[in-house]
Amino acid sequence: MVPAIDGIGMTSRRTRMRLIQRLREAGIRDEQVLAALEEVPRHIFLDEALAHRAYEDTALPIGYGQTLSQPYIVARMTELLMAHKPERVLELGTGSGYQTAILARLCDMVFSVERIKALQDRARERLQLLKTRNVMLRLADGGMGWPERAPFDGIIVTAAPKVLPDELLAQLADGGVLVAPVGETQQMLVTVTREGDSFHTREIEPVRFVPLLGGVVR
Repeated sequence: MVPAIDGIGMTSRRTRMRLIQRLREAGIRDEQVLAALEEVPRHIFLDEALAHRAYEDTALPIGYGQTLSQPYIVARMTELLMAHKPERVLELGTGSGYQTAILARLCDMVFSVERIKALQDRARERLQLLKTRNVMLRLADGGMGWPERAPFDGIIVTAAPKVLPDELLAQLADGGVLVAPVGETQQMLVTVTREGDSFHTREIEPVRFVPLLGGVVR
């Protein structure tokens, strides 16, 4: 069951503001990103049994071996993406739909790919609850991206590939940016910017994500 948007004490504005203050103290500077995290009720993207932990700065399970990333990582990746002011963004790994909802408040259009149908169905329900209308969802192997909708000004990957697939880089628009965790036992958050046929990678910080897997789970 999806928790209600309003009503219980943990979802109060004060509780969310404490989280936003912690994110500021951790180094998040983009006020538009912080405003989006303040506006989106994180608790509705969790099962009721975990909703009371929604505003902790920690990753939480959403089933099927997947997690809802900690707010700091969501904010950091979004901040890196939005530094390039993308209008059309591809998200690989819809998961709970929380990152999707954040992006929808900051970009003109979000194209989000998920490989697990049950997660996609729940994400769609939550996005509809928030009246989010600038998101398109697709059930597919995330490693292949969404070539029919390419190119994208920004690509954000919410699971870690061992190496970045060439198919994703090819879908990045000239001047665009890709933000992703990369690696297996040791993972690094990186940004890749495209200039013509050249791709420039910058290492940001060590992270820990679930692996990017192939195939569709219906």
